[in-house]
Amino acid sequence: MIAIQLDQKLREILAEDLGSGDITSSCFPSAGIRRGWFTARAPGIIAGLPFAQRIFALLGAEQWTSLIHEGQAVDAETRLAYIDGPGELLLQGERVALNLLQRLSGIATETAEMVEIVGLHGSTRITDTRKTTPGLRWFEKYAVRIGGGFNHRWGLYDAVMLKDNHIKLAGGISQAVAQVRKQIGHTLKVEVEVETFTQLQQALDAGAEIIMLDNMTPAQVAQAVGIVAGRAITEASGSIDASNLAGYAAAGVDYISMGALTHSVRALDIGFDLDQPKQ
Repeated sequence: MIAIQLDQKLREILAEDLGSGDITSSCFPSAGIRRGWFTARAPGIIAGLPFAQRIFALLGAEQWTSLIHEGQAVDAETRLAYIDGPGELLLQGERVALNLLQRLSGIATETAEMVEIVGLHGSTRITDTRKTTPGLRWFEKYAVRIGGGFNHRWGLYDAVMLKDNHIKLAGGISQAVAQVRKQIGHTLKVEVEVETFTQLQQALDAGAEIIMLDNMTPAQVAQAVGIVAGRAITEASGSIDASNLAGYAAAGVDYISMGALTHSVRALDIGFDLDQPKQ
């Protein structure tokens, strides 16, 4: 996302919260220059510091100091950054900055944990999905990268993925792949979602470059990887979480896509506190 687009998005997020103005904080216009501290209240991977900084800059408070680097693992009670500025402005940006920091850090932390698990079982890569919060996809996929994961397609516009309903529209896997080949450029790969070994063979016969093994057990994925035998990139997806991830990684699949990285992640607890005024 280029700077002008980033600023536009952050302004929209601020406008959602500020509306016509902060009624409460506007009652304290003489609070003077204050310092607010961001502190991690739980251990995790921190993501979103540049966006929090920019939020305050857009409000007119530009004296930001980061105390850690983006993507750093921290312990509870670690101070992350502080911002100096008019007290009223700091409180106007507090919630929006925290919302982004907490959510993105939660995603980065969860992703890092999943990446660590698969790292014990070969070279499988963890990727996200399109199951993101509406309006926050760019930020959430950014956080996955900060956590050491990889991005799947960003939207419907940048990759071909034939899912069950596309296949139904076309009348079968071979028909769907053939129809797509007539329309797309030669540089695009075709991914096909399969749920059975019969569909897997049909996708291979049709020349799919990527095959998504949907809702298969680890044992089935291992068998499917053996059938593919390097003729296509393999991806496992569906009902995969920390409890069964190791089994899928051990099956030798190339990628594991996890919607849980973004659609149901727990935000990391981060606080924002103003200094007490000097007496």
